[in-house]
Amino acid sequence: MSYEFLQLEQQGAVATVWMNRAELHNAFNTQVIEELHACFAEIDQRDDIRVVILAGRGKSFSAGADLNWMKQAGAASREENEADALKLAQMLHQLATLKQPTLARVHGIAFGGGMGLASACDICVASTEAKFATSEVRLGLAPSTISPYVIRAIGARQASRYFLTAERISAEQALKIGLAHEVAAPESLDQTIDAIVEALLLGGPEAQAASKQLIQMVNQQELSQELLKQTAQHIAHVRQGTEAKNGLSAFLNKHSPSWIQTTA
Repeated sequence: MSYEFLQLEQQGAVATVWMNRAELHNAFNTQVIEELHACFAEIDQRDDIRVVILAGRGKSFSAGADLNWMKQAGAASREENEADALKLAQMLHQLATLKQPTLARVHGIAFGGGMGLASACDICVASTEAKFATSEVRLGLAPSTISPYVIRAIGARQASRYFLTAERISAEQALKIGLAHEVAAPESLDQTIDAIVEALLLGGPEAQAASKQLIQMVNQQELSQELLKQTAQHIAHVRQGTEAKNGLSAFLNKHSPSWIQTTA
């Protein structure tokens, strides 16, 4: 398949999916989400691909959702809003359930949905200069569709802090809370990833696919269609609220949202 906002590169048994919307820090809209979903679905059918690396071109891994797209979605009907959010939920699910081991190569920022992508991967390797955040509440939103993956990565206790504060998480802190598995200097990032990929290629592909299924089963965190629907309904409801509309407008127009003004 050909993609407008992605580049799929393969070297031997290793495929790298490059998000390629660098001028917008790889923020995603409907088309980016659809391309990611289609790309992951294609990879899942490929026996010649053993390991998948998810990476971003330019200065950032991913800034998450394109706010203009989110604002448009919030103005749509509830049914259209839910359907739109469900596409994101399904894409993340496709990534999280790939039969191949997946590795997020995080540099620059991984905010909102970008942190969701990193969390949905099996392994996360971050540059020392990387920054993470579940930044949704500062826009009057909630990290609904990414929540199953972020909570799985860092646990409910850490999520209780970062979902509510939207604080930026340094690479060092990401390592401490379990979000990142490895942290490396920018010049050593790919070398660190190569070492993990080498280890992954030593495992049997069917055994690795079974091990991924085992983790989900034993952890009792089944990513069911009902859960996806619930998270899509949740963000659809929040996104249409007055606070979300105010927060998105404030961000896009570069002024403080109303809750900062009223609590100052």
